[in-house]
Amino acid sequence: MRLRVMTEHDIPAGLRLNTVAGWNQTAADWRRFLDNSPNGCFVMEHDKKVVGTATTISYENKFAWIGMVLVDPEYRKRGIGTQLLKKAVAHLDQYHVPTMKLDATPLGKPLYEKLGFVTEFEIERLILKRPSKAVSTVPASACSSVREAEIEQIFRMDREVFGADRSFLLRSLFSEASELALTVREDGAPRCYAFGRRGAFADHLGPWMATSRASAEALLRGFLAKSSRETLIVDCVKSNAAAFELLSACSFTPSRPLTRMVRGPNHFPGRRGPMCAILGPEFG
Repeated sequence: MRLRVMTEHDIPAGLRLNTVAGWNQTAADWRRFLDNSPNGCFVMEHDKKVVGTATTISYENKFAWIGMVLVDPEYRKRGIGTQLLKKAVAHLDQYHVPTMKLDATPLGKPLYEKLGFVTEFEIERLILKRPSKAVSTVPASACSSVREAEIEQIFRMDREVFGADRSFLLRSLFSEASELALTVREDGAPRCYAFGRRGAFADHLGPWMATSRASAEALLRGFLAKSSRETLIVDCVKSNAAAFELLSACSFTPSRPLTRMVRGPNHFPGRRGPMCAILGPEFG
């Protein structure tokens, strides 16, 4: 076994692992990690075959995210996931990142707890499977596409809600799928927003941030109208009852629970109130 830094040449191997696991990431998602954390993504290989991965990404050095802890099913129960996770933690410790966060599955949660991670809040992944494109009932004025001229304003709002600047990620999402970037305006200015990305088998809504039930519904209905995929995914913040109810009313069904966990001081928790859905467990 050899644990080393991930490179661009490992992207097909990463895609293989997340496809086997039934995860929705694309090559573009793996490149986002490598572009923003070229020394902080790792693979385990055996006989030149990548059998495990782990990624990190830092947000202004306020806190960092650990994600994509994947192990080939044929190599599980050998401690590979633990080694990769410890390597990610050691890397972030080396760079004096004070706080680490991740979104844990029930299977991974006990391992993270052993390494000092504690629960911050709960998330529920919901999925919608539909035979064809749904018809939106939202008035055209309720929700509209994000304009290039107002994107920086939305980035500033997101920094306050998320707790750190992640505009480099949101800019990437906007460049790749601008039609899925939506806003609700008040007095001509954006007040709420949502982004989306086109995954391997589903369109993913997130982040989805709204200050009222009406604006949350407008953004959700707008996303449903803009997406033509049969499968849609949303990682809903469970404490946001309105968002959960809106998703249920649109026939989304629970798929799996996630737990947001944190290691170290949580000095930059952001504002959970407007959070309807996170960007995704791999990014935060």
